[in-house]
Amino acid sequence: MSTSLTPEFLDRALDVALAAADAATQVIRRYYRDGVEVETKPDQTPVTIADRAAEAAIKQVLREAFPDHAYYGEEEGREGDSEFLWLIDPIDGTKSFVRGYPFFSTQIALMYRDEIVLGVSSASEYGELAWARRGGGAWLNRARLQVSDAADFTPQTAISFGNVKTLSRDARWQTLAQIVQRCGRTRGYGDFLHYHLLARGCIDLVIESDVNILDIAPLVIILREAGAVFTDLDGAEPGLATTSVLAGPAALHARALAEFRAAVSG
Repeated sequence: MSTSLTPEFLDRALDVALAAADAATQVIRRYYRDGVEVETKPDQTPVTIADRAAEAAIKQVLREAFPDHAYYGEEEGREGDSEFLWLIDPIDGTKSFVRGYPFFSTQIALMYRDEIVLGVSSASEYGELAWARRGGGAWLNRARLQVSDAADFTPQTAISFGNVKTLSRDARWQTLAQIVQRCGRTRGYGDFLHYHLLARGCIDLVIESDVNILDIAPLVIILREAGAVFTDLDGAEPGLATTSVLAGPAALHARALAEFRAAVSG
């Protein structure tokens, strides 16, 4: 472990991240109850004053503790230059937020030299708070998290999908159909929820083909500390350019990845 990433430093940084998530919750809860005007960003996704105010609240807490770190937020982009980069999505699931149902969350992660080393996933209105730091295990509402021991696609296997629009145009689409036919349960829980369920061992695999790193950064370390393998659909390590997800227990992840690779190789 780098001397910059001692357990003491990571514990302190995690405490600060949890405090930042709590600050965002106070902002979000007020706007969630009162309602907000919705704007459309150039990429056609919605944004509200709650998104911007929550991001500002998060950054204020983080900057007081780590003024020399860099920041990459969903609403304000990247600021600063440092080996330490905070990744912030103040409201992941704004479409749910503006329509008044609680499938949205605040996502905060710390990346050190391109590796995600801690994360907080706060679904305040749903009532779940998950967190992890490298080497410290993964937790949800103070209960230790552990993924299932699923190793193959069987009638007992449960998988969940997020957005798979890009995958539907891919050579792997038929392979996904074959996987679905062998599983006992398929759902599209999406957003933070299926990652929390995966970390708890309630479902066995998550597949997504259209994500942004800010949507998933904290969930990478949370799932890994819960015993999962978390890559993109090509098996690559998550990074700032990641757009897809394959996550699950090691044996099941390996089987899914092998089948997807076989589809691509022809």
